Amino acid sequence: MYAVIETGGKQYRVEVGTELEVELLDVEVGSEISLDRVLLVADGDTAAIGRPTVENATVRAEVVRRGRGEKVISFKYRPKARRRVKKGHRQDHLVLRIADITLDGKSAAAAVAAKSDAKKAERAKVEEAAARQAAEDAALAAKLAEKAKAAEAGESEAPARKARATKKAAGAAADEDPGATAASADEADAPATAEADAAATDESEAPAPKRSRTKKDA
Repeated sequence: MYAVIETGGKQYRVEVGTELEVELLDVEVGSEISLDRVLLVADGDTAAIGRPTVENATVRAEVVRRGRGEKVISFKYRPKARRRVKKGHRQDHLVLRIADITLDGKSAAAAVAAKSDAKKAERAKVEEAAARQAAEDAALAAKLAEKAKAAEAGESEAPARKARATKKAAGAAADEDPGATAASADEADAPATAEADAAATDESEAPAPKRSRTKKDA
């Protein structure tokens, strides 16, 4: 909703929250004033046009501060008369902030507040969903880290576990068949015994070394 107001002989298009500079009025800073010269009020596709003002329409504004406009230079020159007049002027003005626009009891500030509350609620829902998703992602990451750690621990313990399993299997086999274990031990010692016997036979069959004849033997 917006409105067209008239003050100080000028027209302004305003909405809720608009700040504008108007001609100086006899009001205190921080006070609230009502602007009754409302020429037009538009709300969506509908518009109320005043003749010259809109009935049952008011615009409330808050006085923000007093100020002065930019300096304007006025220079008067009259030729051949040695007349030169230079003046400066800064217009005083008042800064207003539009607080509300009402038409037939309908308030623009209430509509803006409701829209703002809806946006805040939607933003809160989005933030809540984002926080929930972040928590789920963190939990999943922690779970995956634990699985990876367990897998690494399992891989490091695999050789020792395999050795224990082999030892356990050998012990179980020994308990079931002691003779087979002894036979396997004999078979394991057999190559060493055979090698020792072969070495002894070679030493016994080796020819004696020839002796060189000396003068004494002759």
